Amino acid sequence: MDLFSTPAPESARKRVQELTQLVDHYNYEYYMNDTSLVSDFEFDALLRELMDLEHQYPELALPTSPTKRVGGEVNKTFRQVTHRFPMLSLGNTYSIEEIEDFETRTRKLLDGVPFSYTCELKYDGVAIGLTYRHGQLVQAVTRGNGTVGDDITANARTIPTIPLRLRGKYPDDFEARGEVVYPFEAFEAMNRQRVAEGEAPFANPRNAASGSLKLQDSAECAKRKLMFCMYFMMLPSGELESLQQEGNNNAGEGGETSLAEGLATHSGRLAAAKQMGFKVQPYIRECKDIDEIKSFIDYWDKERWNLPFGIDGVVIKVNQTPLWDMLGTTAKSPRWAIAYKFKAERVSTPLLSVSYQVGRTGVVTPVANMKPVWLGGTTVKRATLNNADFMAKLDLHEGDHLLVEKGGEIIPKIVGVDMDFRRSDAAPIAYTAVCPVCGTPLVRAEGEAGYYCPNSDGCLPQLLGHLEHFVSRKAMDIDSLGSERLKLLYDAGLVRNVADLYDLKREQLIGLGRVDSTSQGEGLLMDETDASSSTTVTATIQQKGADNILNALEQSKQVPFERVLFALGIRYVGEVGAKKLARHFGNIDALMSAGAEELAQVEDVGEVTAQTVYQYFSEPEHRLIVQRLKAAGLQMEAVDTRVGNALEGMTIVVSGVFKHFSRDEIKASIEQNGGKASGSISGKTTYFLTGEKVGPEKMKKAEKLSIPLLTEEQYMDMIGMKTE
Repeated sequence: MDLFSTPAPESARKRVQELTQLVDHYNYEYYMNDTSLVSDFEFDALLRELMDLEHQYPELALPTSPTKRVGGEVNKTFRQVTHRFPMLSLGNTYSIEEIEDFETRTRKLLDGVPFSYTCELKYDGVAIGLTYRHGQLVQAVTRGNGTVGDDITANARTIPTIPLRLRGKYPDDFEARGEVVYPFEAFEAMNRQRVAEGEAPFANPRNAASGSLKLQDSAECAKRKLMFCMYFMMLPSGELESLQQEGNNNAGEGGETSLAEGLATHSGRLAAAKQMGFKVQPYIRECKDIDEIKSFIDYWDKERWNLPFGIDGVVIKVNQTPLWDMLGTTAKSPRWAIAYKFKAERVSTPLLSVSYQVGRTGVVTPVANMKPVWLGGTTVKRATLNNADFMAKLDLHEGDHLLVEKGGEIIPKIVGVDMDFRRSDAAPIAYTAVCPVCGTPLVRAEGEAGYYCPNSDGCLPQLLGHLEHFVSRKAMDIDSLGSERLKLLYDAGLVRNVADLYDLKREQLIGLGRVDSTSQGEGLLMDETDASSSTTVTATIQQKGADNILNALEQSKQVPFERVLFALGIRYVGEVGAKKLARHFGNIDALMSAGAEELAQVEDVGEVTAQTVYQYFSEPEHRLIVQRLKAAGLQMEAVDTRVGNALEGMTIVVSGVFKHFSRDEIKASIEQNGGKASGSISGKTTYFLTGEKVGPEKMKKAEKLSIPLLTEEQYMDMIGMKTE
């Protein structure tokens, strides 16, 4: 507590307690019982009042406060934690016969001891362990390698279905295990938002959930609306016996089932966890034999697509927890549990037509338009055909029926042609020879899978793609200009290339807008449903929006030369290539004057890229755009960021997590001190700079090549950086 702060008055303390109880109660009813007791506006007002009081009187802000759900903690590195109980993986099978073998083996090992099974869903998410002491969440850890995981406590607190403080009866010390999943509705809403902001959509809920848990800013994690589904309660040695012998201060009275009795079975532990405030899904069944297990599996193999989240199988466990020790474990898996995984669902549906999409770099992607078919919980009617080679391999003919699969992924994939429906007179379908938008003949570079449209300056999808790339975060970072606003500017005739952005005037922007109809998901190779097939879109730029755009454009003039070069969107020139070119030539004029041979001499710039860069700057239109950007005040000269030459001539490969640097920071530090940060171990590597959680394959290669290892402290010593 600040010595000069004013102690919280009793009225504030009471109000914080009252607000905490109210918000906790409303949260519990909403997330556990699907009941809204107050409007969103009323709830937000209560939460804001609580946040304001905690800000005014920091000593009143507890770790279990519901305000922690909002997030805000920033964590650049995730501390490694050794699991108190190893997080073993379950044995997996796709075979009912192997489930029968498991059941037979279990009965033989237990040799007449009475027992039952619990069957539950196998969630398609990220496994984590939550430690509770004295009824409060103290730590959340990812599975990691099963022995060591990452501490993600700050992010876990933002997940509404993870209780920060337990209710009712509970053990004094235990670990709750479960899966963090990304519910379909929240996942699809986030993807729509990302597409609207010019970001790439997430591929599937599982990967998105995993990435969300490792976000450095917990406030960003809070926006993802993840869900924790509990499936395990782990008790320390002696905890159950202690409860049985000594009772518990929350134990029931007057014949009520004690907590210890409830914890003697797996199903009892889950029932108890639900009373404590955990989100325990109701899809659990106690089974007495193999027939009931098969019935449960058959039911959910069909019904899984009606769930609001993803599952990829069923888990079968011996229900009586004291028998777990008797059955024991193998090196990798417990003998008292097994997982049955569902096979990917496959359907056959008629191909109606093949259309083509043009990307930012001109690459043309074929898309199969199919008769709508129900697959994996959604109606699928479009899927990518990848490229010309993939189409040729399928040997597509008109009227073909396509085999489409969708397992744990959100995006359906075409896996073949159903030859039972091939007509004898069907004509083959050839890949298009011209751009579907501008009609320009397509070209294909040697060694590449895709054809592309070379009309980069006159093909509408490429023009808009260039604009979106230019304003993106890793390029000019003009966050006030998303894809929708860029389309507005193009339609109004105000912007035809990136240089036009810096000629925009306030009066041109204010009131700019349109109202039209757009198809949901158009241009996205994602699941599509028949619901919301068209939406009326109103996009109008108000005074504040206009000012934000102009301010963002002005701020972008400070973006360094290497990112300006990357923002130009030259084919084959990524972030690394742009950095190499910028540092080698020093300024845009020297770069534009370089010949193809000179460009090819730049480190890590090959002949193909060199030729593409040369051709780009040979175009008068491109040179004019560069001159206009230069006149607008953009950075067209490299700034030497070197602070020393301690690493001159050294090539250093970085792997692991560091205490004093993020991965990007330590790579930048290497270059600032005259070294080269490389991504792969080779005979040219000078040092292998390692932190915690080093990549095992890189370590093996470093050892094989006898590359010297360098710790973070040794590295800091080399560059003269003091540790705290």
